[in-house]
Amino acid sequence: MRLPSLKWLLPATFFISALPAFAQKKTYQISAVAFYNLENLFDTEDDPKKFDEEFTPTGAYHYTEEIYRKKLHNMATVLSQLATEKNPDGPAFIGVAEIENDKVLRDLVAQPELKSRNLRIVHFESPDSRGIDVGMLYNPKYFKVLNAKALPVDIEENGRKEYTRDVLYVTGKLGDDTFHVFVNHWPSRRGGEAATVWKRAKAAQVSKDVINSIAATNPDAKFIIMGDLNDDPVDPSVAKTLGATGDKSKVKPGGLFNPWVDYYQRGIGTLGYNDSWNLFDQIIISYGFIKPQASKWRYYQAEIFNRKFLKTQFGQYKGYPHRSFSDNNWIDGYSDHFPTIIYLVKEASDVKAEAAQ
Repeated sequence: MRLPSLKWLLPATFFISALPAFAQKKTYQISAVAFYNLENLFDTEDDPKKFDEEFTPTGAYHYTEEIYRKKLHNMATVLSQLATEKNPDGPAFIGVAEIENDKVLRDLVAQPELKSRNLRIVHFESPDSRGIDVGMLYNPKYFKVLNAKALPVDIEENGRKEYTRDVLYVTGKLGDDTFHVFVNHWPSRRGGEAATVWKRAKAAQVSKDVINSIAATNPDAKFIIMGDLNDDPVDPSVAKTLGATGDKSKVKPGGLFNPWVDYYQRGIGTLGYNDSWNLFDQIIISYGFIKPQASKWRYYQAEIFNRKFLKTQFGQYKGYPHRSFSDNNWIDGYSDHFPTIIYLVKEASDVKAEAAQ
């Protein structure tokens, strides 16, 4: 991946005050991090190295240039609104899944809804059998990428290798804080949840191994694991392999906090299936974000971005995400997943200190 040559710019400050989770007389800067499964964001060209024939003009979805442009517009509409109620510039960075290549990301950030933000892209081609990858969009005004690489997920069953999405591992800085970010799209439940649980555990272990290695010498390091995990917050891959807990008081140095456990236990999810909700789209953070005084950037709150316009308004799937296609027909929707967001804050005094450096 070629990283752009950038001069680091201090973020334009957007302040909030009197946050209930913190001292009442202090002022805080707020930043957001988001994830969104873009549901089959393909271009219209037939790539001979990928199984993308369905998403071509002559394919099953009759995926024309006109539909592709509508799909880009719809995705950009959603991304442009994420977190703007708390910061007009939106998230510092956004993890994305179900993208075909870097072309679709370049086309996406060039949409009128996003163009003024000058979003940059991090992406690597992965060996996934469907031809879909993960990626990151980031705002260089806020986030500086230091390094990025793809971490392979080695899955083999009965001597047969299965090709799935790599984990995108990005190291970067938000202000003075270094973040280790893992963008994931774990193997699906195709073939049955129980029969495939080991595959998602293998995928979870990829990020966990890196975290363990770094946390061994820096237990306060700041890790963010985000993605479509194809498992809920209480499932073994998340709760056991990652060891992510929904109870802040139980998070130890080097450990992980999962703010989505509470949502899931209250029946709130990011995608619907068989008349029930799943919460596959998670953003999990490390001890360094919740330990008092451990970091300038601290966890504030989480949000499922499930606005009315993203929901199906009638019929059998009323209330579920309004997806792009139904029975191979374009229905001018968005995605079969809702986006997720976490908010981070730091004291205004810390912002002033950075500006003086």
